[in-house]
Amino acid sequence: MVFHPPVAITAKAGDAGKYKVGLPAWNMVLRGFMSGAYIAMGGALATVCSTGIMATDPLLRYGTASAGFAQLILGAVFPVGLIITVLTGAELFTGDAMLAPMAAFIHKVSWAQVINLWIFVYIGNLIGSVVWAYICANGPYVAFDAAGVGTVSAFGTRAIAIAAAKVSYVGMMGMWSAFLKGIACNWLVNLAILLGICADDAAGKFFGIWFPIMAFVSSGFEHSVANMYFIPAGIFTQGFITDPTKINASINWVSMWTSNLIPVTIGNIVGGMFFVGVIYWVAFRKEIAALK
Repeated sequence: MVFHPPVAITAKAGDAGKYKVGLPAWNMVLRGFMSGAYIAMGGALATVCSTGIMATDPLLRYGTASAGFAQLILGAVFPVGLIITVLTGAELFTGDAMLAPMAAFIHKVSWAQVINLWIFVYIGNLIGSVVWAYICANGPYVAFDAAGVGTVSAFGTRAIAIAAAKVSYVGMMGMWSAFLKGIACNWLVNLAILLGICADDAAGKFFGIWFPIMAFVSSGFEHSVANMYFIPAGIFTQGFITDPTKINASINWVSMWTSNLIPVTIGNIVGGMFFVGVIYWVAFRKEIAALK
């Protein structure tokens, strides 16, 4: 198994970022759409596989005997989305939060180009995630009878519970918690990206990506693009509930942003750009200069 030393990984990350910021806007959105859907596929798989392991009340309270195992199942299956993204060349905002700044540090691309990439990839990720959420909410999360009336399945109930937990960050401390979870998540995600760059073969990339992603999901950290799927999936699925007393009013398109995506996205940027990009650039910039 061929692998590259840390200085080569850092240089390759900068090269990848330079390539990405040079893409036309339509291609950024298209590749972002692809990755948003792929990450959502991992989220949908995690939703289904974790159904029945833990209780499905809105705050995800569950018995201590099953808590760690349930998180392990979530973490074990979720990485499929990032593995597909890396191996097929799609664009993920959280990865670009590190790769694009690395290009700015190493190749002196403009920060306007970095922000341009972030904006268009973020839009693409959002569209892809919501499309997959709609597919799942009208597929495995709901059972339809002959009259076309939908009943929320056990998987759908689980999807709603996850969405409720995702929008439970309220108040200043809630926002602070979401922000910190966003930092921790993208710290691990971008270590996974670097480990994916480290290996030249598919098996090496697979295992390099899988372990850090498993760690972030199992630890309960927050990923903005994954949440672009989890929350809309809950919103769409909840639309099939006819009893108003069973509808969780906190799950809506406004709370998706104010109680999750805004603080989590900022945390993801900090985690990727500063805790991986800046640190590795500072650590290896002299060796990188010697490679030129």
